[in-house]
Amino acid sequence: MLVLSRRNSESVVVGDPAGRAEEMLKVTVLEIGRGKVRLGFEGANDVPVHRLEVWQRLRASARPEGSLTDLAPPVTQ
Repeated sequence: MLVLSRRNSESVVVGDPAGRAEEMLKVTVLEIGRGKVRLGFEGANDVPVHRLEVWQRLRASARPEGSLTDLAPPVTQ
């Protein structure tokens, strides 16, 4: 896991700098306070962004009956 510190209005970009801009995901800290962090996500419209628990439900409903596929998101290095 990569751990980064960001302040309000600072961003992190996921994607290859030499790649196409449409293939990047920009995550910006919008607000910090009262035990919560609000994040904004910018990327291509055809790339879905979900909270982990929603992603897990969608993945579970899409996999075949009896599949033992792990429900954790893929980790890429």
